[in-house]
Amino acid sequence: MTTELAFIDALRGIATHPGARGLDDDCAVIEFGGEALVLTHDAMAEGVHFLREQDPADVAWKLVASNMSDLAAKGAEPVGVLLGYAFGRDDARFLAGLREALEHYNAPLLGGDTIAAPGGQVLGLTAIGRATFRPVPSRAGACIGDDLWITGPVGAAMMGLEALRSGSGDDSAAYRRPQALLAQGQALAPHVTAMMDVSDGLLLDATRMARASALSFAIDSAAVPIAAPEDRRADALRWGDDYQLLYTLPAGAVPPVPSHRIGTARASGSAPVILDGIALTDQDRLGYQHG
Repeated sequence: MTTELAFIDALRGIATHPGARGLDDDCAVIEFGGEALVLTHDAMAEGVHFLREQDPADVAWKLVASNMSDLAAKGAEPVGVLLGYAFGRDDARFLAGLREALEHYNAPLLGGDTIAAPGGQVLGLTAIGRATFRPVPSRAGACIGDDLWITGPVGAAMMGLEALRSGSGDDSAAYRRPQALLAQGQALAPHVTAMMDVSDGLLLDATRMARASALSFAIDSAAVPIAAPEDRRADALRWGDDYQLLYTLPAGAVPPVPSHRIGTARASGSAPVILDGIALTDQDRLGYQHG
């Protein structure tokens, strides 16, 4: 089976339009005179991104929120969405959650496609946004000496999924109904040198930003806020679905939104991410990857 990384590398030979940003970013960015269109697409599969027994309304919310989070990382405001939907066990509940999420994010449904498919349910959403600041932030703009910041804690989705699986009754909202930080992304866009959302794990996504920016990040694990017990800190740094914004600012700059400084950008060294002085490699478990 082809790995996710190898498949994306192969796609780069096809995605040659400048708007694709070399497939190294959260979104495609298409310039139209004085405007910039921001495009993203996320897919979710039953048993991978959501549990079969989950409320389909929550699944719809998460599908929308994950795409809105990509727009947030570009400082964009939603224009609309296109839905790809495979019929499931309770389509009415999915529609209720979809309506609620789209109203929450002020993102109208513009079209899409529906199918019947055997096996587990697979869903897709394309989100269209308008950039509120240009140049549109990317993962590739971090500079040596920049400070690395995150908007909030990681690990909440991990704890939420465990609560959902166990039936303990503990709060699982962070996993079921994550929040996309659109307002924070728009406030940050004029100031950041690089920005992305944390969807696959802080360490993995920091690695992606470091590689796109051709440098290394030195991260202090104790400085990273977590929403998990302290003995789960290592897990929280590698867990996805938290949708915080990870970004860089010039050294000493004060962020315009509540955030936590967790590291610094250095000249490219032995690894893209150096955690507590230890260089992390691709053989380390940094986050979630398909394949």
